[in-house]
Amino acid sequence: MLSKEKMLCTSCKQEISKQGVVFKCPKCGKQEIVRCLKCKKLAVPYICEKCGFVGP
Repeated sequence: MLSKEKMLCTSCKQEISKQGVVFKCPKCGKQEIVRCLKCKKLAVPYICEKCGFVGP
């Protein structure tokens, strides 16, 4: 569940209001990755700004 503050999808940079997912980078665990449902469903790549990990 997302908080009420504005969040941007890490992949498409669109603002996420109610639906989406937030998780820590699977490699470094330091960066929060925010994904809109569309990018998650389409497996659009994201990049961790802290370690450079690229994930689907």
